[in-house]
Amino acid sequence: MNSNWRNFLANRGAKLAGDNAYDFGDAKAELEAAASGTVLSALTQFSLIRATGEDAASFLHNLLTNDVLHLGRNRAERCGFCSPKGRLLADFLLWREGNDFLLQLSADIQPAMLKKLSMYVLRSKVKLSDAGSDVALIGLAGDEAPAALRTAGLDVPAEPFDVVHLADGAVIRLDARRFQLAVRVGVATGIWERLSAQAKPVGMLTWRWLNIAAGIPHITAPTQEAFVPQMANLELIGGVSFTKGCYPGQEVVARTKYLGKVKRRAYRAHLQADCPQAGAELFSPDMAGQPCGKIIESAPSPSGGCEVLASMLMSSAESGAVHVGSADGPLLSFLALPYALE
Repeated sequence: MNSNWRNFLANRGAKLAGDNAYDFGDAKAELEAAASGTVLSALTQFSLIRATGEDAASFLHNLLTNDVLHLGRNRAERCGFCSPKGRLLADFLLWREGNDFLLQLSADIQPAMLKKLSMYVLRSKVKLSDAGSDVALIGLAGDEAPAALRTAGLDVPAEPFDVVHLADGAVIRLDARRFQLAVRVGVATGIWERLSAQAKPVGMLTWRWLNIAAGIPHITAPTQEAFVPQMANLELIGGVSFTKGCYPGQEVVARTKYLGKVKRRAYRAHLQADCPQAGAELFSPDMAGQPCGKIIESAPSPSGGCEVLASMLMSSAESGAVHVGSADGPLLSFLALPYALE
């Protein structure tokens, strides 16, 4: 994280651990505000990779699960990067910035993914670089988020994944109630000040809860290579193209779809317990002591306890008795997702 941005957030009350702004002093009130009001978050849990060069589009198109060649200049998309065995190494939010592409991913895996993607460059006319220290990521969520953007002098993208380009960055609409800004650090402080007059500042844990409520999976270090895209619902949120051609792991992903072998999905659930770690195993009676899945992410819930996004066998979810950590661990109570599971 850029040190100026970090110092600014600390001066505005952010409780920082390393580069992560966990909350702004009252985590419970922040969650309650996210459930019923409009909130503003420094998305310190994410970082960026920049792809520059005349082959950038084709290079990314040949590596990622979604169609990059036909991505419009005013559009963003979700996508994944898989191992040859079809297991997700990372997920990305991807958009254009001029002739460049920006790839947003979990900050804890950004250095390793930058190194790994760079191994594929070879003779391609593309350069990959760390953009995490140049650009500040800001989230805005709530029914009044569009009005807050307008009051701050910013245009509002009309539809999910529409991008409005600014002189120093972009505004991306994530869904009906959530937006993200990716702006140069030099202008981020002024934008934050204008938006914070309209929205309550919240930390990364609150934004993670909003992501879980939206059913958006994020791959972090503990869950790398744990899921094929369908196990994390990546294709259900528009993150996989089945017509674009080859990429690492494509045969496994396509076979999972066309041969009807999707046996695991990601579910949203609540539990009355402390939040489990990403990668924590799940157990159900139908599996006779063997794990039936894993936690993708977890976050405190406004209603108390914890909410999780968890990938598991569909048969175990249908049984309704899935426990975290052991066969007699905390019991998951399943919640609705904002999209249908096939």
